Amino acid sequence: MNFLAHLYLSGNNTDLMIGNFIADHIRGNKFSHYHEEIQKGIFLHREIDTFTDTHHIVRKSKRRLHERYGHYDGIIIDIFYDHFLARNWNTYSQIPLNTYVKSVYKLLQDNYNILPEKTQEILPFLTKYNWLYNYQFANGIQEVLNGMNKRTKGKSQMNLASEDLLVHYQLLENDFTLFFEDLRKFCDSKINPTT
Repeated sequence: MNFLAHLYLSGNNTDLMIGNFIADHIRGNKFSHYHEEIQKGIFLHREIDTFTDTHHIVRKSKRRLHERYGHYDGIIIDIFYDHFLARNWNTYSQIPLNTYVKSVYKLLQDNYNILPEKTQEILPFLTKYNWLYNYQFANGIQEVLNGMNKRTKGKSQMNLASEDLLVHYQLLENDFTLFFEDLRKFCDSKINPTT
């Protein structure tokens, strides 16, 4: 899953959200200096990634793209799934998306000094271009895909993936809807193990 989903799946726990957001920029087990709840967020992020990568529906989504994008198919599906989450946000949250992302940006800015260097580097772009909010729009997804393609020096051709999104839109949205229900239950069991 991508940024928006990781944040959403942390519930209302702000430390969990921080940990879940920064986890990709933490190497190995070098996070003992963080507060216990932030550490839990890092673990949760990793559990979400494992659950996602091994889920049969996600694998089906990846197969729709694999021939064209090879091992980049998973990154693209993560972005597409964030698109569907943003597009259908009102199904999953009573807080308007614009309000939610503003609170996330404020949370990250307020905790800037404890963020890993790589997270600090992307934060200005995240906020300036309002990535989390713009995931719901075709041009927002295109910007993200263009950026990812540049990071791979054009090898991934991820900038073309918006074409595939249009071709497979309904199938991919159905995949997301079914998978995300499983993922939400999984995360709830991790965050609230007694319920």
